[in-house]
Amino acid sequence: MASMSAIMKSGHPKTLFAAFLYFDFCFAVWVLNGAMAPFITEYFKLTPSQTGFMISVPIMAGALMRLPLGILAQYIGRKNAAITEMVLIMIAMAYGYFVVTTYNEVIAMGVLLGIAGASFGVALSLGSGWFPPQFKGLAMGIAGAGNSGTVLAVLLAPPIATAYGWKTVYGLAGLAMALPLLVMIFMAKEPPDRDHAHTIKDQIKCLWEKDGWAFNLVYIITFGGFIGLSSFLPTFFYEQFGVTKVEAGQLTMLAALMGSGIRIVGGYASDRLGGILVLSVVLLVAIAGLLATSTAPNIVITTTLFMVCFAALGAGNGALFQLVPLRWPATTAVAGSMIGEVGALGGSIVPLAMGFSKQYTGSFSAGFAFFAGFALVVLLVLRYFQRQWVGKWVGPNGRVLAPAPSPVHAMGHSPASA
Repeated sequence: MASMSAIMKSGHPKTLFAAFLYFDFCFAVWVLNGAMAPFITEYFKLTPSQTGFMISVPIMAGALMRLPLGILAQYIGRKNAAITEMVLIMIAMAYGYFVVTTYNEVIAMGVLLGIAGASFGVALSLGSGWFPPQFKGLAMGIAGAGNSGTVLAVLLAPPIATAYGWKTVYGLAGLAMALPLLVMIFMAKEPPDRDHAHTIKDQIKCLWEKDGWAFNLVYIITFGGFIGLSSFLPTFFYEQFGVTKVEAGQLTMLAALMGSGIRIVGGYASDRLGGILVLSVVLLVAIAGLLATSTAPNIVITTTLFMVCFAALGAGNGALFQLVPLRWPATTAVAGSMIGEVGALGGSIVPLAMGFSKQYTGSFSAGFAFFAGFALVVLLVLRYFQRQWVGKWVGPNGRVLAPAPSPVHAMGHSPASA
């Protein structure tokens, strides 16, 4: 395997950094309502199901906005799409700071937070677009590690909300978006892999392909689980163990940090071992972690299990997006946005399921068990589809498919001796 220095020289590191920072700050904004859920719940005296719905709205909105932004990026360029999105986010944060005063307006703010959640496909495609196929898994893992924005949100939002009020968090988040915006303007460079020849019909055909929907199911678990659980964990820790709101954010940070950092490892391991193999392993770990968490006896064991579970989900995110550019090399941004959209929509089920589980059974265990069962079904689907994929567009275990040898080389002759 090439050294990191050689890998970076094969692409455009400044664009990769800009994509990471853009995704990182967008992700932090996207999960703000989840990070502040204990404050908002207490302020408006919400029921568990109302809290679950409030947390799920930004996830659903962000999911629905991903595909349109991905299609837009195919026409105006990923850099321009990212700049446009960040400007809109800053406007949305001003609405949150100056206007929001009621629960219904919090729900409307959740829809606006979804603008930030649309960044996924654009960020990963922009960050990896300069890199050759054999290094795209690592490049996408680095750009995708921007989901560490969850860490920023759950670590910083609670103490700011405690000191200055939860609405202040929106205002400061809007000001902070200036940093990734300026980095994107001055450091990023549009990759050369944009395909102008494809029509809109060609670009969205992945919506109707079976392979795309197999990827969607996997991503509901890996990314949907990550965003859904990381948004709900502050509420879970606060209500389950009676910790303070700030401590709930800190405990969530430990799990989210594992999921974010391991994403890079997942992409790197997939380049070497194959994305299908890595996905199979991490799904098994996630299933075991979810089931164990539902019956964990204390906060230390629960937090440790969440860290293991999030590490698996993060590695799975990196692994899946090692495969996406191999399956859809000319329309990666659109395919990535579509997969990200369905995955995030699936993730919105998690807070809803947890809220209903708590309200109607008095416990969160049923919610964890439900998600673990669904993950098992998805693992079986992946193993079924991998038999159709290997040799067709991907190599054994999901590695880059080696080019077929020329007839001359196949006979053992060099071109010079032929």
